[in-house]
Amino acid sequence: MKRITLTTHPGEDYELLDSGREEKLERYGIFVLARPDPQALWTKTAEGSSPGAQALREKWANADARFVRKGREGEWAVKPAVPGEWEVEFGGLKFLIRPTSFKHTGLFPEQEPNWAWLREAVAASGRPVNVLNLFGYTGGATLAAAQAGAIVVHVDASKTAVAWARENAVRSGLTDKPIRWIVEDALLFVRREIKRGNHYDLIVMDPPAFGHGPKDELWKIEEHLLELMKLCKELLSEHPLGIQMSGYAAGYSPLAFAYNLEPFVQAYGGVFEYGDLTIEEKVHSTSSGQGSGRLLPCGIFARWRV
Repeated sequence: MKRITLTTHPGEDYELLDSGREEKLERYGIFVLARPDPQALWTKTAEGSSPGAQALREKWANADARFVRKGREGEWAVKPAVPGEWEVEFGGLKFLIRPTSFKHTGLFPEQEPNWAWLREAVAASGRPVNVLNLFGYTGGATLAAAQAGAIVVHVDASKTAVAWARENAVRSGLTDKPIRWIVEDALLFVRREIKRGNHYDLIVMDPPAFGHGPKDELWKIEEHLLELMKLCKELLSEHPLGIQMSGYAAGYSPLAFAYNLEPFVQAYGGVFEYGDLTIEEKVHSTSSGQGSGRLLPCGIFARWRV
């Protein structure tokens, strides 16, 4: 068992420009967005006296969209020039960015290293690979696996999210890939797949702390994760490739996920690693010629591979 930190670095269409005081400033394509992030418990680079600080202060002040909390949800204060949605290219895929009332944008950049792991696992197998993506949301893992040649089943409880993921597949040129799009409660779907006798070589999941299925089925990670992991062991094929887990805002250590993978290592061998998902801030010029390059924590992960 190895603990590591996975880090997403600035790219052409996405950058974490600054963070601090429980906020983050990001660039998606040509638009700069400011939104809350409780993990950013430090001062902003923009508050300093470095040559790059003034430029950052201007970016914060002139953000194209800013998320404002109102109760459990919130709303975006958006400049007139910002469209309701736009496309970016990231991690070798194309995503539709659409700011939501839950502060999300439809893209989770911290997952890019996990997508690379999936691609490598599928490509290195040298055989047809069946992948199940549970709590698939807007489809990053689904698209990465399909791009590498896998046969994928994408499951999410939200009809809107599945439609969004399908559109991302179209934009990424993956409409001819073998992807099944399922709107269903994840736990219910897994139970039914076992009864149907279906199996998967690789399972991906990003379970929320709390949620509801399309028929109001209740999901609580503290009540249902252990059952899901037990069922996943029944769902694996005779020669599995692995399991990848990630989570956001659940309040758990990555060890909580890692210990759930120990039975799979004992049964099938292989190795597993766990740790934090992070995004690196863009390095801004300072008097010393270097920037902070701080890592913003964005969740936890654990993954096992034969």
